[in-house]
Amino acid sequence: MKYSYTHHMPYTGIDRSGQDWPVPNKQFDAQKGVEMFNRYVEDKIYAEQTGFDWIGCNEHHMSPYGLMPNPNLVGAVVANRTKRAGILQSGNIVPIVNPIRVAEEYAMLDVMSGGRLVAGFMRGIPHEYVAYNVSPDESYDRMEEAMALIKKAWSEPEPFGWEGEFYQYRAVSIWPKPVQLPFPPMVMSATSERSTRLAAKHRAIAGILALLDMDDGRANINRFKDYSREEGWEPTNDHVMVGVNCCIAPTYDEAKKILEGGQEYFFGVLGGGIRTAQQLVVQKTRYYGSPEESAKLRNKFVNMRSGMKTRSFDERVEMGLMICGTPEMAVEQVTRLHTELGMGRLGLTIKVGNVLDEHVTRTQDYLRDIVFPATRHLGESAGPAQAAE
Repeated sequence: MKYSYTHHMPYTGIDRSGQDWPVPNKQFDAQKGVEMFNRYVEDKIYAEQTGFDWIGCNEHHMSPYGLMPNPNLVGAVVANRTKRAGILQSGNIVPIVNPIRVAEEYAMLDVMSGGRLVAGFMRGIPHEYVAYNVSPDESYDRMEEAMALIKKAWSEPEPFGWEGEFYQYRAVSIWPKPVQLPFPPMVMSATSERSTRLAAKHRAIAGILALLDMDDGRANINRFKDYSREEGWEPTNDHVMVGVNCCIAPTYDEAKKILEGGQEYFFGVLGGGIRTAQQLVVQKTRYYGSPEESAKLRNKFVNMRSGMKTRSFDERVEMGLMICGTPEMAVEQVTRLHTELGMGRLGLTIKVGNVLDEHVTRTQDYLRDIVFPATRHLGESAGPAQAAE
């Protein structure tokens, strides 16, 4: 099993829930922000020391949900301070930003890190389109054109022009080019039908980051496998990454108290206004392409209370949707996830909401000392991805 570390870098200096989006930034305390940034960067660096294979940075806007409106700035610091771990940018929200800028900055990160970039291409969660005043109806089409343009910018040895529906450039010839040719490894979401087709088309690693249950996870993975075969290739275990929350403590009760509190803060304080904005986008636009797809995926947003209102915390742990408990329980939970879904990569979010930083570090230490050594062998086969039919 290969492990990826996700840290949203939340601003935890507020405590009022249910705020509208965008959240008024008068609540931002600059000194607290400085302290959080410094602590969070050190936390990401420590992830390499505790054995994580990838260290992730992501992009969100106009909310305390995450303090990385430009994840490439954080990725550059992480690249400079680490030696081994992949620099996972999960990622730039491609349809709302300049694709040439993404191609250039990703190439810079690949060169700065000596070829360790893992290039995430994300469509973003719906409210991001409101933040940058980009039509959600165009998100998929923008994504497709931007991906083609970025890949050509990386691989084309001569200057070229581009006249597309959304992007026009008289001449493109980026400097530097990536170290990893023709392209760095790519990560894309594989939750909606069209996103999965895009991931398969670009031979990307499929990110399954909002598990509702094991059947849902298997269905997403099998769809990715089917679409990949239609594109003429066979994904391996390493082409599937599942993401879950994680907290490890000496007892289950302590781990539950920590993680349950962090989730309540995450969904209630950090995610409240975002949920309202997202629901409006999904209801009023073709963000998911069709009313049927919108209805199906409405409960899969990363920052929604997916399953929290209908299932208890204990039930969700029992279902395998989180890594929570003692180190020995965590080993069993990781093993079960692999048995059920067959993925070769597991993304862990440990700083969930306002979980204290010392608890984050303790979980990382348990992972390094007990969980990683006991689970590294899982998914070692480079054969086809193993989600059950």
